[in-house]
Amino acid sequence: MHEELRAALDAVHAEPEFKAAARAAVARRARRRTVIARPVRLALATAACAAVVVLGGGWLYFTPTARISIDINPSLELGINRFDRVISVQGWNDDGTALAETVDVTHLSYTDAVETILSTDTIETLLAGDAVVEIGVIGDDDAHCANLLAGVEACTAGRQNAHCYRAGTDEVEAAHDCGLSYGKYRAYQELAALDPTVTPEQVADMTMREIRDRIAALSGTAPLQGTQSPAATSDSAAGDTGAQKEPGHHGAGHHGGDD
Repeated sequence: MHEELRAALDAVHAEPEFKAAARAAVARRARRRTVIARPVRLALATAACAAVVVLGGGWLYFTPTARISIDINPSLELGINRFDRVISVQGWNDDGTALAETVDVTHLSYTDAVETILSTDTIETLLAGDAVVEIGVIGDDDAHCANLLAGVEACTAGRQNAHCYRAGTDEVEAAHDCGLSYGKYRAYQELAALDPTVTPEQVADMTMREIRDRIAALSGTAPLQGTQSPAATSDSAAGDTGAQKEPGHHGAGHHGGDD
């Protein structure tokens, strides 16, 4: 009887100690979970921030802010982002598509891309045969496009029959609707003003030399000469209608828009 009572009393006294010990154990486990969870939460937050930066930067990187139209008979356009990198290459006739497929210029700086294209055997052979290449910077950000034009002019310095211009984006959609690059469309407008019977389909298959010589013949101006001068004349940023200007700095061959 005494032994049973003592055991019961011991149990009563031990219960608070047991509870205290249990509470301490729970607290220790909670602290361990907190210590472990804190770095995990920090890592997750860091990863989330990185994802936002990458996704946001990707959106900026892959958003074109200007185009560079390169026309000789291959006609193609380069999409340029705000970091002056090429993010797209599109041919606008069969020769342009073939050229776009043979040169890998995506993600290059625009100057490296232009130099690469002008240095291909196709373009060098055409220029050596007195062909004409017109390179236009098309965009609405004046400062950005001015810098791009300066770079393009530097790329064409010393090259025969290379002509540079600057234009706004007002007629880009109309050009593409006709199946033409902007540069070809610009030349088509000049020719159509002199010969209303000409069609975009006819112009698409003509070289820039053929278009410019036909414009010269119909307008009574001197044909393009096979000479190269130190700099190019640029067109106005917006509202460029492609109207023929007086001969520009690249020999007698630059045809710009309205300033």
